[in-house]
Amino acid sequence: MKAIVIHAARDLRVEDRPLETAGPGQVEITLEAGGICGSDLHYFNHGGFGAVRLREPMILGHEVAGRVASLGAGVSGLAVGDRVAVSPSRPCNSCRYCLKGQQNQCLNMRFYGSAMPFPHIQGAFRQQLIAEAWQCHRIEEGVSIHEAAMAEPFAVCLHAVNRAGSLLGKRVLVTGCGPIGSLAIIAARAHGAREIVATDVADGVLALAAKIGADRTINVAERPEDLAAYGADKGTFDVMFEASGNERAVRAGLEALAPRGVLVQLGLGGDISLPQNMVVSKEIEIRGAFRFHEEFGLAVDLINRKRVDLKPLLTGVLPLDEAQQAFELASDRSRSMKVQIAF
Repeated sequence: MKAIVIHAARDLRVEDRPLETAGPGQVEITLEAGGICGSDLHYFNHGGFGAVRLREPMILGHEVAGRVASLGAGVSGLAVGDRVAVSPSRPCNSCRYCLKGQQNQCLNMRFYGSAMPFPHIQGAFRQQLIAEAWQCHRIEEGVSIHEAAMAEPFAVCLHAVNRAGSLLGKRVLVTGCGPIGSLAIIAARAHGAREIVATDVADGVLALAAKIGADRTINVAERPEDLAAYGADKGTFDVMFEASGNERAVRAGLEALAPRGVLVQLGLGGDISLPQNMVVSKEIEIRGAFRFHEEFGLAVDLINRKRVDLKPLLTGVLPLDEAQQAFELASDRSRSMKVQIAF
């Protein structure tokens, strides 16, 4: 079978890998669609992010969906031919964090396409994938396989909503409208947000943000004063989802948060400085949001029931043999939102 393997920054190869056989409790999946994530792009463009660096060749990818080709012994609830979205989250369920219900913090996590441990955890961008049956969530007829492959990043945003607490009737600010910021808008709307304001520095992504549910969009590169106006009388927003990882976005958002507002940090970046006095005086809570666990099933359920529409985020689908071009396109924010590969 063919797989997409990263060897070093800008060294991406489509290679042959041996086929595997599903064992007890496992499922063989013929992959059909895989979305290129921001972490995949960090490996592609920079060889890693922060202290996480590639130390050996690694199959990329973790946003995938496909069709069941065979079942291992003891598998029930799935049948050959079923279309499934595959959760890339494989916690050990025995460490102290898993036992507390914090599987996303698992000490022995096997998350597809991750260079955090060594040996690296190989990813899911391959024509054939062997997965545990409990990772596989059936996709209803009439749901696009490409929308199904977006269940993983949508689950990330549902976890962020979980970290924020109830959004019913809340005024929400989303900073950074790439794939995660855009999906955060959809998740916030689905969870009862009263008003959603989205900011970015590119008009193209802001136009999409308005299409998928933002009540107002602000280009902060051109009109920073429009966001600053929300800082009157100590602030306006109850919750902020920060998806850019940019220090200026964080600081401007903190100005616009109302007292006792919640900042949920989704975007990854380097070290930044915060206005500590403002955080203290306005009693702002800062909460990180990392990966997900049980939210994956909710993401698939919302997609299956057509409670959300993720299709507007799909920029294009390229064949496996054009993986290099797909990663180049996904790296160009002016031309793409979510790029997928057809396997």
